[in-house]
Amino acid sequence: MTDEAYDTVAGRGEAAFEVQGSEFIGRVCPAHTVDEAEAFVDAVSGEYADATHNVPAYRVRADPLREYSSDDGEPSGSAGKPALNVLQQREIENVAAVVTRYYGGTNLGVGGLARAYSRAVKDAVDDAGITTERPHERLTVTVDYDDSGTVRGIVESTGVEFDASYEATVTFDLRVPVAEADTLRERIASATSGRARIGSSDD
Repeated sequence: MTDEAYDTVAGRGEAAFEVQGSEFIGRVCPAHTVDEAEAFVDAVSGEYADATHNVPAYRVRADPLREYSSDDGEPSGSAGKPALNVLQQREIENVAAVVTRYYGGTNLGVGGLARAYSRAVKDAVDDAGITTERPHERLTVTVDYDDSGTVRGIVESTGVEFDASYEATVTFDLRVPVAEADTLRERIASATSGRARIGSSDD
């Protein structure tokens, strides 16, 4: 997993407009996995099940980068690719987009469709805003009470996000930038003489 910073949408965004009677609704959403991207596509497609087309596109950081788009019944190359192109040109990742179209009775042609689908994604991205993210890793640190103060002190000194639960043992759930995770693991292991139980997963 790369620890390089990347640009993504800051949240959900939406845009709507009409072209010669056809209504276009563009929506974007952050998506950290292909499953999240596809869940967003399914949710929008379900919400607008009566629409003529629901055109999806997404770019998700994986190894390698996963990109997907579909014309959803529009002429080949007129919808999905133009939608995906906006995400590529903006160089944003971990983002899913769906453009909904209600047909208005006038054929727009491949060029007209491509412009409309591109605009819908572009306007929705503008609505959401773009932010720079650094990949994070989730660390779970479990210790006995005797070591909990030491671990908490280390965690607080690094400024990372964390939650702590005090039960039979103490568990710290940390969200750590990937680039800093190994160093933090080593500090905690050293300070507790290896007693801390440390697990991890990508975030």
